[in-house]
Amino acid sequence: QVQLVESGGGLVQAGDSLRLSCAASGLRFRRYAMGWFRQGPGKEREFVATISWSGGDTYYADSVKGRFTISRDNAKNTVYLQMNSLKAEDTAVYYCAANNIGTSYSSSDYAYWGQGTQVTVSS
Repeated sequence: QVQLVESGGGLVQAGDSLRLSCAASGLRFRRYAMGWFRQGPGKEREFVATISWSGGDTYYADSVKGRFTISRDNAKNTVYLQMNSLKAEDTAVYYCAANNIGTSYSSSDYAYWGQGTQVTVSS
């Protein structure tokens, strides 16, 4: 049974940093590209970042480029999202997801999803 479990969310002030983690089990982690998505209040789920199975390729949404960094530790079956200079508009539930196709901006390419972790940024 595949499980993706996010952690690290919370309530912070604008300008602060947070690091989200997503621990994977039940799959051959190093064979999967990983992604982070988010869904803000009243909004549709949107792409945030993705990383290849090796970690060598990363892509970001324009809205987070230069502020967020996705990384992974295949020995720990974990993917991270370092979020710096947080803004109120980053407030959302953040989800990690796994796919065995490759890096992708499209949520429909991802077969497995976590339950999400709430990030709230006060201005």
